[in-house]
Amino acid sequence: GRGVWRGRRGGWRGHSRSDGGHEIPDLEFLASKRRVPVSQPGMADPHQFFDDTSSAPSRGYGGQPSPGGLGYPPSSSDAAFLAAPMSNMAMVYGSSLAAQGKELVDKNIDRFIPVSKLKYYFAVDTVYVGKKLGLLVFPYLHQDWEVQYQQDTPVAPRFDINAPDLYIPAMAFITYILVAGLALGTQDRFSPDLLGLQASSALAWLTLEVVAILLSLYLVTVNTDLTTIDLVAFLGYKYVGMIGGVLTGLLFGKIGYYLVLAWCCVSIFVFM
Repeated sequence: GRGVWRGRRGGWRGHSRSDGGHEIPDLEFLASKRRVPVSQPGMADPHQFFDDTSSAPSRGYGGQPSPGGLGYPPSSSDAAFLAAPMSNMAMVYGSSLAAQGKELVDKNIDRFIPVSKLKYYFAVDTVYVGKKLGLLVFPYLHQDWEVQYQQDTPVAPRFDINAPDLYIPAMAFITYILVAGLALGTQDRFSPDLLGLQASSALAWLTLEVVAILLSLYLVTVNTDLTTIDLVAFLGYKYVGMIGGVLTGLLFGKIGYYLVLAWCCVSIFVFM
């Protein structure tokens, strides 16, 4: 018969075999009874208290948690950040540093060069430019020279012909350099060096005039609302008469040049 051992005191019971009057336990039977059954797919280990969720592919119960730590699938940006953390940190730091540098440059530029105020001097249109050129050439019949204000702020030039602007002086300066180069070309004396010399000399004379007027206002202690930009604008209007004189000289010779130059000199004197 077969027997099984029940503890130390219970002896053999049931499944046993007789061999010379002694009961010998069936060791093969015991080994088969103690062998743990092979776990099937999807079944947990019978000796494990909790389910192993480290190798499951899905987000469900027993699934693998995402690297984000909240159970959500990792995004491409998170994967890129985890792949190259130092490069992303350098990129973020560089962008913040560039933003701070841009803000610092804007503050310093606005301190020395008032960009917001310069926009006022270029607020012109075609009608204003035509009327202002006519006023510069023939200012004798103009009566009202007062600049209009709106809430302690001067009106934009396109709404007031008396307001100073920088569009006409800037365009007149560039046109004067080109016309001077054309005049040098008709005399067979044109060269890029002379053109640059002409531009630098005209700019130097304009700067000297502004400094002289500012020094004069300071010495005589005149209180005025004119700014340096206003002086540059008013002094730049003279290039309109200079262009007219050079073009007339090219067409009609010296006599036409001097006549137009004299007219423009008197006109800019009255205008100023």
